[in-house]
Amino acid sequence: MELVSGLDTRITRVRCRVLDLPLPADFHPAWGRNEIQRSFLMTLVEVETEAGLTGVTAAEAGAEAAISIDRFVTPHLIGQDAAAPEQLTGILKDAEILGSPVYCVEVALWDVAGKAAGLPVSKLWGASTDRVPAYCATGEVRSPERRVEDCHRILDEGFKAVKLRFHSDDPREDIRVVEAVRRACGDRLAVLVDANQAGVLPGLGGHHQWTFQTALEVALELERLGVVWLEEPLPRHHYTGLRRLRERLGTLQIAGGENNHGVHEFKVLIEQGCYDVLQPDAVLSEGIYQLRKVAAFAESAGLLMAPHTWTHGVGLLANLQLVASIPNYSWFEFPHDPPGWPASALSQMLTEKPTIDAEGFLAVPDRPGFGFTLDEELIERHTVASFG
Repeated sequence: MELVSGLDTRITRVRCRVLDLPLPADFHPAWGRNEIQRSFLMTLVEVETEAGLTGVTAAEAGAEAAISIDRFVTPHLIGQDAAAPEQLTGILKDAEILGSPVYCVEVALWDVAGKAAGLPVSKLWGASTDRVPAYCATGEVRSPERRVEDCHRILDEGFKAVKLRFHSDDPREDIRVVEAVRRACGDRLAVLVDANQAGVLPGLGGHHQWTFQTALEVALELERLGVVWLEEPLPRHHYTGLRRLRERLGTLQIAGGENNHGVHEFKVLIEQGCYDVLQPDAVLSEGIYQLRKVAAFAESAGLLMAPHTWTHGVGLLANLQLVASIPNYSWFEFPHDPPGWPASALSQMLTEKPTIDAEGFLAVPDRPGFGFTLDEELIERHTVASFG
């Protein structure tokens, strides 16, 4: 067993609490046709050690994640060194064969390592920056008039970029939203677009996945309008279509990857030339240090990394430390679409909530580990199940 800073970092307990966290108003997610969301589930995970250091992470799921961790991960972690994550990642990969993905647990292990070393994880890995430019990620489909109002507010709040959703039956209606925002805000606000075509939620109905021709027509229009990137224009394994689409474009970047799993899939995406910007999530896609390996692959191919962060405040901060440790980062996703999903709702489990500065940048917490500060009173109030 290896000790960090003389501390005994052997794991003594893994605790999971399922939280059902309320939203301040009804939220109509663009990716969930006909869905009205009033709360969101997450599983808070704490890895306790002999030295008293506790590593924190969270899954973007409810009891299914907690049960998977309790049954398929915890028995293999007890007694192991939390500050040696590379020795334990195989446990998380194997667990996905039996239950829901639990790659988020690696965040807790690196949280212990950072706390034991007395360093933020990004500095432990060799920090590239201490702040990143954030874009305001909206989540609903709204009229051109409403989005223009939103974008004026977004500019006043300090953002320099916004991401709009494309989910109308006729994409030309969504393009009209971009045109209206461009007319109203000009070059003061960079525009990104998310089509969410990489995977369709089951059972909600009403969604017609784009064909290659639709994706190409939309992409050419967005390029004409000076949009930065088009996200997830085609299914996540449509490697040939994504490559063909990218080859037909000039300035418009193609982004995606949040629904892909494992270093091996991202290796294929890079080798096949599918994306300009890779968007894995340290909570969903793979272990967080494993995604640093993906970032290295991407850097060697001249690609950027801009993680998906629409999970919870714990996931957002984990991904923030990740991008702060790599040189090829891009715009950083900051979910914020009031009244239903303001940034404060995403991070309500934290006492110190991430916010952008006057220049639209998000500062990396300088506390040891990932910088999580849990609101225990709120967490206890909204816990609906516990394991471990």
